Amino acid sequence: MNVPLLKADSASTHAPCFATTHWSVVLAAGHPSSPDAQAALEKLCRTYWYPLYAYVRRRGYKPEDAQDLTQEFFARLLQKNSIAGADRTKGRFRSFLLGALEHFLADEHDRAGAKKRGGGQQFISWEQDFAEKRFADEPTDELSPDKIFDRRWALTVLEQAASRLRDEYQAAGNAPLFERLKTYVAGEGAAPTYAATAAQLGLSESAVKSAIFRLRRRYHELVREAVAQTVADPQELEEEIRHLMAVFSNSGATF
Repeated sequence: MNVPLLKADSASTHAPCFATTHWSVVLAAGHPSSPDAQAALEKLCRTYWYPLYAYVRRRGYKPEDAQDLTQEFFARLLQKNSIAGADRTKGRFRSFLLGALEHFLADEHDRAGAKKRGGGQQFISWEQDFAEKRFADEPTDELSPDKIFDRRWALTVLEQAASRLRDEYQAAGNAPLFERLKTYVAGEGAAPTYAATAAQLGLSESAVKSAIFRLRRRYHELVREAVAQTVADPQELEEEIRHLMAVFSNSGATF
């Protein structure tokens, strides 16, 4: 099922979340040795490991080298004082992370040797075969390393929101309702009529329309919350949402 494009709407007033965003915690601490900052940084990195891996692969590295380089990058990011100069960015974790990776790859260019990068350790866990399969499915005709990173960042945010939405409905005992209604959130042309869905669910057509409205609204809120975790203030949130929309306009995904 296609992940729906987030619409620009008046939901931009959800500013209270900025008091405890992951990236705000990291920036405020100024040093990854802070327990709160370390935990927040690790959570952000676990979310965005694949966009970084895809970026390294598109730079021409073989799968095994890309895996080692990505792990070594995380090792340095999580163990060293790599966040000290982060406030020179505009507060976006996406921008900081890609800039740090580019700097790391430049430093590593002439260091390739027999020693396995990362010391053979996994600082961020992932299934290597799954990661490479995802990369093999990426379009190969128009995406530069920067564009593939942005594409995967955008899709990761949308997939996160979709997964949270599904979990919320399941936790409330409404998994069957979610499965019936999720196609309307994606805006797919093949979605059944409201009347058909109402008959299947044993609800009135107006009740189905209301349920779809709530589903869409909550999805948009969750997307905004996911993006808010990676910026430092509401203005940057609006800019990131616009960027996400622009990146996603020519992309597709499933949930």
